[in-house]
Amino acid sequence: MTISQRVNAERVVLLDWSRAILLQLAHPLVAAGVAEHSSFRDGALAAAVRLHHTVQSMLSLTFGDSRRHAEALETIRAIHRRVNGQLATSVGRFPAGTRYSAEDPDLVLWVHATLLDSLPLIYERVVRPLTDDERNSYCTETAGVAVELGARPADVPHSWAELRAYLEAMYASGVIVVGTQARELASAVLAPPLAAFVGPIAWVNRVVSVGLLPADVRREYGFEWGAPDDRRLHRALRVVRSIRAVLPNRVAWWPQARA
Repeated sequence: MTISQRVNAERVVLLDWSRAILLQLAHPLVAAGVAEHSSFRDGALAAAVRLHHTVQSMLSLTFGDSRRHAEALETIRAIHRRVNGQLATSVGRFPAGTRYSAEDPDLVLWVHATLLDSLPLIYERVVRPLTDDERNSYCTETAGVAVELGARPADVPHSWAELRAYLEAMYASGVIVVGTQARELASAVLAPPLAAFVGPIAWVNRVVSVGLLPADVRREYGFEWGAPDDRRLHRALRVVRSIRAVLPNRVAWWPQARA
């Protein structure tokens, strides 16, 4: 098994998908695309269907044969082709009327980088630490999918150092600004319609997602965070880590990974 397969095999990495989505929405053009072309606020059934399709696509890209891999890519590309428009109001350095498209190589790269940053982050906190070589391999192994979805090959990080440099440059550029659309969508990300039925899991998801955000992004969203919240985060991670430690892989891994 490659390191990207080992990380993506874990059901528990779903805990940091919300963090990745919040980072994605912190780009105003991504937030506009999601706000105007997604089912984020369409109710419990839509949320469950969206999550199912997203997970299945990830698993097909990671564990599927060439046919399933190609089908997953085409499904994502078909969605991307439909997502385009323009900003209704100015956000940060983007004036009203700025065009956006989910096929934009820069946006594909940003979405890829947020996942690249988030999934190993939760894996290391609840499964085991990764070595420098493993972090580099994770970047290298997943680079192909970003290129297949439209990112420029020269821009895609192939090492952990390249990923960190890209993220730091993006945060310093002024491009990443949490606007009104992102804040509105954040509620759907952190408190989806099904949250009432999975209370403890929803609470852990929120604490982990908000707690592991970069501090500046967290402040832009308006999330209050202090020492008591830090303690809750560490307590939640400790509980999840303890549970994962006693679970056999046949329970902790997705079926595609076990196969």
